[in-house]
Amino acid sequence: MKKISEILAIHFKKWGIHHIFGIPGKPVTPLIVDCHSNGIEFVLSKHESGAGFQAAGYALMNNSLAVAIGTSGPGGTNLLTSAGQAKASHLPVLFITGHPSIKDTGKALGQDSTIFGTDLVKMFEPVTKFSARVERADTFKSYFQHAIEKAYSGVKGPVHLSIAADVLAESIEEFELDLPEVMYPVASNLDSCIDALHAPGKKVIIVGKGVHSSRAYREVKLLAEIFNIPVMTTPGGKGAFESNHHLSLGAFGLGGTEEASNYVESGLDVMIVIGSKLSDMSIPGLKPSMYPKQVVHFDYDPTFIGKSIEVETLPVIGDIKTNLQALLARLKDKDITKMPFELSDYQLTEPAVESKAPISAVEAVKVLSETLDDETIIFGDDGSHTFYGIKHYEIKRPGTFYFDDVFGTMGHAIGYAVGAQLAKPEAHVVCLTGDGCTFMHGTEISTAVNYGANVIFVIFNNGKIDMVDTGMTLNLGKAVGTVYRTMLDGQRFGESMGALSFKCFDAKELRAAIEAAKQANTTAVIEVMVDPYELPPTTKRG
Repeated sequence: MKKISEILAIHFKKWGIHHIFGIPGKPVTPLIVDCHSNGIEFVLSKHESGAGFQAAGYALMNNSLAVAIGTSGPGGTNLLTSAGQAKASHLPVLFITGHPSIKDTGKALGQDSTIFGTDLVKMFEPVTKFSARVERADTFKSYFQHAIEKAYSGVKGPVHLSIAADVLAESIEEFELDLPEVMYPVASNLDSCIDALHAPGKKVIIVGKGVHSSRAYREVKLLAEIFNIPVMTTPGGKGAFESNHHLSLGAFGLGGTEEASNYVESGLDVMIVIGSKLSDMSIPGLKPSMYPKQVVHFDYDPTFIGKSIEVETLPVIGDIKTNLQALLARLKDKDITKMPFELSDYQLTEPAVESKAPISAVEAVKVLSETLDDETIIFGDDGSHTFYGIKHYEIKRPGTFYFDDVFGTMGHAIGYAVGAQLAKPEAHVVCLTGDGCTFMHGTEISTAVNYGANVIFVIFNNGKIDMVDTGMTLNLGKAVGTVYRTMLDGQRFGESMGALSFKCFDAKELRAAIEAAKQANTTAVIEVMVDPYELPPTTKRG
């Protein structure tokens, strides 16, 4: 017989989970203590949302389950945003929240998480794949097994269990579960897909975040090269295809390149969509007159297929990597359609960026691209800073740039970067964030310092919430509530939490700061003072 808290800790250890993330509270402390006793490090985050973001980054880097813990009531509600972000990122995170005592349900309780207080189970339902309350010890095994299976079935995602303190402390017969072994079926219509690829006409591949989720980098590259089809990425697909590849058009949508826009505007016959919902951030400016004649859409989730671009659509449903591998295996010695267009016809020379003080964000991103190692992993936060990166940062190796263009939590990348660095300490991890994001979740830099996560945080500071400020100004004629009356001092903020910190106003200072941070091999903050009047590459979105 073992306590439920012990059984959880034993399973986490068995599954290779070496860190769990959260903030203690009385109902969950037995679990934290038992995890510690089993050699699992509890990472004390600064906010439950930060803990959830860190767990998501941990799951992403390890391609496996991660755990975030919060106490009852507000501890649980603070985790909700990070659960929504994990769901948008398709990451298997187990969120565990507490409750004072299930035996006292119905009485007046502080931080009550049942239907008599703040019903966390109901609150977690829209932002997870499974949410349940364990009210009896003899049902724990069943609920735990269901949660893990749900996290791994279909499109992976977060799950939630609310376990009361008295239930967590009860002893039951010990049992053992393995993480699910996922088997992906092959789509039945791959022959039709091959016919569309062989059909004459101008084609383009548009790559989304799903390619990161399925790790289908090699398969996308082979498909593009075999059929000689140009590739562009959505904001969320940034990092899934090398920028210097001869078939790369760069990004499309917000932060997109002129090259990609011109290629699409000149007319398309077939668009091959791989792992994208085609949200309003992915295809702004794509007018009906520019729609392709046909779309071939690879995705696991059919919910949004055919909704954004209403043309003849061939859905290829299932795991992207599995289906692309099966498609490539079916190819025979057929004549591969050669693209009758030259990419050079659609390439534009980037206008020279005028040197300004403070530095141009475009120039700052180009400095990052030049000075960071090829294997550096970038986590882009939600804001104009990352859209500059989407447009101008050069991808040297697929799987090294992550950005969410669906849920879009400001500050989430700060936590993702910390969790990823703890999952793989040998990795070079950089977080590209902004002053607005740092105001929200920048205290997790302290978590990085405390646990030796040697992330380099690059903060673009222009004293305002830039995307909203630009959008309001262009669409409404003026912006209200977007400028900080007292600007963030990123360098001092970083120093106050123990990070090696820099403030940069020009390219020379930025290069020196990056090199110093790389050499120091410690948590670092590089504040980059960027031009507040520069127009970000986000204006296509209405």
